[in-house]
Amino acid sequence: MNNELVPQPSWWKRNWKWALPVGGCLGIIIFAVVLFTSIYFGVTKIMEESEPYVEAFALIHEDEALLQVMGSPITRDGAVQGSINNKNGNKTAQMTIPIAGPDASGTLYVDAYGRGEIWKYHEITVQVGNQEFDFTDRLKNLKKN
Repeated sequence: MNNELVPQPSWWKRNWKWALPVGGCLGIIIFAVVLFTSIYFGVTKIMEESEPYVEAFALIHEDEALLQVMGSPITRDGAVQGSINNKNGNKTAQMTIPIAGPDASGTLYVDAYGRGEIWKYHEITVQVGNQEFDFTDRLKNLKKN
């Protein structure tokens, strides 16, 4: 009788039939998640750094009536939705931004257009429940001075 030990094949040789497809699928899933999150946070950062976003937030932080309804500080409360385009120097921005303060939450709407470095605003409004706060004329007056 022969009592020799038979060498066991390596882990890879024993398991490649399931490890290769599972590893490939897992790699594709991880790649897709990283790509999606990179795009999402990149676009969000571009919108948050845009002049219409910054101007709109500056206006709502200075408005006493809005601060009485929502409380202070007012912050972004979710994902920014919308678009920012720049084609041949003609710029447009349409954003819907969920906002919240300690006392209430609402939605900030920004609709702007521009050429070069100058932005003009069709709409900057905040909707809190059934109340609407319009900042469009106030920003137009600030830009004229």
